[in-house]
Amino acid sequence: MVRRVLSLTSGRFAVAVLVLIALLAVCGPWLAPQDPLATSDNTLASASGAHWLGTDYLGRDVFSRLLDGSRISVLGSLEVALMALVVGAVPGILSVYSGRVFEWLTLRLADTLVALPFLLFAIAVIALLGNGITQAMLVTGALVSPLFYRVARAATLAVARSPYVEAAIVSGASVGWIVRRHVWVKVLPPIAVALAQTIGVGFVIVSSLTFLGIGVQPPAPTWGGLLASDLGYLSHQPWAPVAPALLIMVTVWACNLLADAIRDVSGEAGRALVNNRKAKARRPGASASASVSVGGSR
Repeated sequence: MVRRVLSLTSGRFAVAVLVLIALLAVCGPWLAPQDPLATSDNTLASASGAHWLGTDYLGRDVFSRLLDGSRISVLGSLEVALMALVVGAVPGILSVYSGRVFEWLTLRLADTLVALPFLLFAIAVIALLGNGITQAMLVTGALVSPLFYRVARAATLAVARSPYVEAAIVSGASVGWIVRRHVWVKVLPPIAVALAQTIGVGFVIVSSLTFLGIGVQPPAPTWGGLLASDLGYLSHQPWAPVAPALLIMVTVWACNLLADAIRDVSGEAGRALVNNRKAKARRPGASASASVSVGGSR
């Protein structure tokens, strides 16, 4: 699947953008030219050689804070996606094979989580457990998990009545073996699409919570926190929100583009893409053999 995704122009572009964002998350704090927490008297300064994106209302270097805040934003979105994947995909697959009681309970739980407003619920949990990005993201991931539950359940139901799965059940194979050997291969492509989309949703969630000051204690920098601090001084720096907003938009767009690329190369569309490329690869050989045969007949 990875090769198929990288064979598409959109897939390569999305992967390149996400790799760049990941590098910012890993190396951003070391690449920051100045201390992102250091204040100075040079407040609300314009962009210059010393401050590439200017300074904020406390004289802190905006570019350094943007690089340093990328780690929290990326880790938070990954926590949301992985939590949703574990909490949603596993029960979604097992609900097809674990009996009607487990199926009914998980369906009702998924319906309940969908009905809960994740932002208000995350605020309530943070009020109980303390203000921390990990608590907020784990709770939000659990509230987003019904997406993975329904995707995994639908994909599992599509193969549950396949002849090879029924033969494995009749032969006495365990549910775990059936899932690993037969079901997971069919469920993986739609789950990969949902995972890519959820990472993009995670960026929006992290940015929304940190914009409101939830999950991160100031003065720790985040992309959403930079947006919030910039909005109060638009009369002095109307361009200030552009950089963090552009980073959030590009990252979410790349995640959605990657999800579309995975969808394009999986299932019947993926097989058709591979067949078309094989057919194109055979044409030069066929034309060369035809020219050789014509030259030999002469």
